[in-house]
Parts: sequence; C-alpha cells; structure tokens
Amino acid sequence: MQLIGYGPGASDRLDATFAALADPTRRAILARLASGDASVTELAEPFAMSQPAISKHLKVLERAGLISRGYDAQRRPRSLEARPLADVTAWLEDYRRFWEASFQRLDTLLAELKVEESKVKPSKTARLKTPKKKHRSTNRSTKR
Repeated sequence: MQLIGYGPGASDRLDATFAALADPTRRAILARLASGDASVTELAEPFAMSQPAISKHLKVLERAGLISRGYDAQRRPRSLEARPLADVTAWLEDYRRFWEASFQRLDTLLAELKVEESKVKPSKTARLKTPKKKHRSTNRSTKR
C-alpha cells in the first residue's frame, strides 16, 4: 500500500479537505459549482442563511483549495477546483482495494464452506429416497 497523504503538508491538505467536506452546506455548494461558476449571491439562493454565513463556508472551501475566486469586473465568481478531491480519491483508493481484497477472500471462504457442506449433508432427493421405519401399532383394542 502506497503512503498517500503522509508526506509533509499532504496530511494538512487532506485534513482541510475532509473538514470542508464534513458539512452538508459546503458539499451542496461544491455540487452547485460542479455545474459551473457562480457568485456568492447565486450560491446563497437555495439556503436559508445569511450571506455572511455563506461567505464563511466559502472561506473554508477556499482554504481547503476546493474552490477559487475569480475576478470579473464587479463580480467575484467562485469555481470548483478538483485537485483536492483527486487527492482524497487517491487516498481512499488504497482502502477500496483493501476492502475489495477482503471481500474476495470472504467470497472464497464462503464458496469453500458451501462445497464442504454439500459433501456432508445429503441432498433433499437423497433424503426423500431413504425408506422410513415402520412403527408397530400398540393399540390394545385391536389385539383383544
């Protein structure tokens, strides 16, 4: 397993990215920016919060490197920056491979257990073909 995210500064970048992604409002802002640049006013529209509160969320996203601020005359559009998300994906990829290998080993074990079980247990058709033992009637009224 490759050590991604443990070099100098890399851990801080991952920490900042995960902290920024921890809030549902910030994730919604990123989802909106995935469809194109937007101003603070446009980003604030769907939320029931003040523009200063949205600006605080934007500052967290900017510090994490997830968005950038553009300059267009009086307008300051925000843009999505995907590089930190690519770093998170690379970091998570090692864990996905770990879990995939673990599940593969579990699938193999379950398949081996099924084979062993089928060798030990007779099949339903084999159980149906075995003759049943006859029991003698002990009804006394018929013996008299």
